[in-house]
Amino acid sequence: MPAIEVKPGVYWIGVNDRTTNLFEGLWPIDREGVSYNAYLIDGDKKAIVDMSRDFKADELLDQIAQLVDPLDLDYIVINHMEPDHTGVLRTLRRIAPKTTILGTKKALDFLDAFYHITEGVRAVSDGEVLDLGSHKLRFVTTPFVHWPETMMTYEVEHQILFSCDGFGGYGALQGGIFDDQYEDLSFYEQEALRYYTNIVALYPKPVLKAIAKLADVPVSVVAPSHGLIWRKHPERIIALYEAWARYAGAAGDLGVTLLYGTMYGMTEHMVEAVAEGVAQAGVPVEIFDVSRTHVGYILPYLYTRCGVLVGAPTYEGGIFPTMANVLQVLEHKRLFNKKSAYFGSYGWSGGAERDFKKFAESLRWDFADSFVFRGGADHAVLRDGMAFGYRFAESLKEA
Repeated sequence: MPAIEVKPGVYWIGVNDRTTNLFEGLWPIDREGVSYNAYLIDGDKKAIVDMSRDFKADELLDQIAQLVDPLDLDYIVINHMEPDHTGVLRTLRRIAPKTTILGTKKALDFLDAFYHITEGVRAVSDGEVLDLGSHKLRFVTTPFVHWPETMMTYEVEHQILFSCDGFGGYGALQGGIFDDQYEDLSFYEQEALRYYTNIVALYPKPVLKAIAKLADVPVSVVAPSHGLIWRKHPERIIALYEAWARYAGAAGDLGVTLLYGTMYGMTEHMVEAVAEGVAQAGVPVEIFDVSRTHVGYILPYLYTRCGVLVGAPTYEGGIFPTMANVLQVLEHKRLFNKKSAYFGSYGWSGGAERDFKKFAESLRWDFADSFVFRGGADHAVLRDGMAFGYRFAESLKEA
C-alpha cells in the first residue's frame, strides 16, 4: 500500500503482515494478519512515530522514500520497544545516522539492551512537547499499556493520538486504513477485542488510568500501532477499550463459554446435551474444542461472559492435559470471578473433577456443580446432562 495522508503533513507509512502465523510467538494471526502502523510527520523537522518488524524493512523504507529522503529524518519516536514496533530500527539508523531517537527513560534502557544503541538518543518526559515547526508532538507516558516503558504521542495541531498498542487490534488492513472506509466494522472490532484479551488485558488498571489521563484531551483521530485508524468515530474504540478493561474482575455478561476436550468422543457426546440444556434456559452459549481451537480465540468469550462450563475426561488420574494447558493460561491472564461447573467421563478412576476444583479455586471461580459419568452416556445419562446444563444456566440468571 502507498503512503496515505491522515491529516495535512501527517502520513500513514505502515505495512501489512499476512505471513506471520503467531503474534508474539503465541497468538494465531495466520488467517487475519496484522498491520504495523508507522507514521511520518512531515514538518520543518521530520519525525517517524513507530516502525515495524525487521523483515518488513524494505517495505517500510519504500514508504518513507515516497515522501522524504530518509537522510532528512530528524527524529524517530519510539512509543514502545517491542520488536514489532522497532525491528527496523537498526537498519533505519544506519541509513539515517543523524536522527535522534526519542523515548521514555525506560525505553532507552531497553534500547541499549535490545539493540545496543546508546548514541543519538534522548529521553522525553511526560507532557513534554517537541516542536517540529508546523507540527507539535506531546508525549504522554502510559506505563503498562502494555509494557512499562510505553508512551503515546499526541500531535497537537490535528489532535491525532498515536496510541501505540492502546486501542489497537489484529487484522491486516483490507485496502482502507480508516474506520469510515468500512460499512461493517464487526471484524475489526472483534479482532480488537481478541487483541485486547490476548495482549493488553493483564493490565486493566493502567488502561483505565491512561484513558482517564486523556479524558480532557481533544482527540479527532486515534492512530494505533495495529489495526484501523479511527477518524470518524475515535470515541468508539476508546469506549470499547474502557468497557473491556472494566470486565476485569467482574462476572461478565449473561452467557456461557463451554470448553471441552475429548479422547474418544464420550465427553464430546455429552457436550451436545449440556449445551441443549443451557439453550433451553435461554442463555447464550459458545462452544470450543480446546484441542482444535487456540486459547487466543477463546479468551474474548471467557473474558466477557459470566459462566464457564468445562467438559473434560479423566486422563491418567487427572484432567485432560489439553484442558489443563488452557486453564493454566487463564490463571496467567488472571481471568477471575466466573461461575463454573464441570462435567466429564472417566474409565477406571476419576480425578479430572478434583483437578478442576483446584483450578477453580486458583481462579476464584464460584464452583456451582459437577456431573461425572463412567464411559459412554446412554439416553438416561444424556437427559441428566441436559438437566445439569439447564440448572447451571438458571443459576446464572438468578445471580
